Amino acid sequence: MRSGNVNKDFLEEYLQRYSDDRRRFSNSLKLFVEKSEDWINRTIYQFYKWLFIVPLLITTTLLCGISAIIVALLFSKRAGSFCGVAWARINSFFTPMTVNVVGAENIEPGTSYVITSNHQSHYDIFVLYGWLGVDFKWVMKKELEKVPVLGLACKVLGHIYIDRSHTKSAVETINAAKTKIVNGTSVIFFPEGTRSSDGKIQPFKKGAFKFAIDLGIPILPVTINGTRKVLPKGSLDLMPGGATMIIHKPISVKDYNEENMNELMDKTRMIINTSLD
Repeated sequence: MRSGNVNKDFLEEYLQRYSDDRRRFSNSLKLFVEKSEDWINRTIYQFYKWLFIVPLLITTTLLCGISAIIVALLFSKRAGSFCGVAWARINSFFTPMTVNVVGAENIEPGTSYVITSNHQSHYDIFVLYGWLGVDFKWVMKKELEKVPVLGLACKVLGHIYIDRSHTKSAVETINAAKTKIVNGTSVIFFPEGTRSSDGKIQPFKKGAFKFAIDLGIPILPVTINGTRKVLPKGSLDLMPGGATMIIHKPISVKDYNEENMNELMDKTRMIINTSLD
């Protein structure tokens, strides 16, 4: 009787060990297959990126840039800006990058805003240009003016180039640009000044907020998530993905001036950061 119990216990223990070993082997095999599939997919996508996406980006930049120049000169700058929307959506579609927009109802048609967004990736530009749905001017570094076709197109469309190396010149350029922000035309700033390498929001610069206070137009905070996974800063490791653009409620600047401008900056930064993944 005792021998039977020993044999039974031994058998149950053996079966349990077998079951555990089989489960561990199955999990290890599954993990190996998933990693292999991921590596294979990434490898295949690299061919797609270099053979299709990069040539497409160059081609659409040239064609849409030339089209924007022609349309802007023949009709209006606003009409020319639609070429930029097409440029952004075509390249996003073929990356592919999906874009989900939250809070579009917070934009009042015909109202001008100082739009402030976090900045994680070059693909933020596609998201804003393709899906924000308002007429706006970019504030961009002067070096981009030298990019063939794109630089001229942006200049013709009325975007704002600033020379960051010369503060006085940058201020004069910003002041001159204020006349463009009327009748529902807005202006976009990346108040961090550059892309974030880790996704965390960096300290804000004052330019956007002084601009808003001087003109008396509201700040429109925007949070963009997901683009850093599509194309990280300082990397060519482009991958498919999804982005979400969250448009927050506008912030009135009527109670702010240069003395308490830091409070406006902190409030805007907190709102953007609250929705950051």
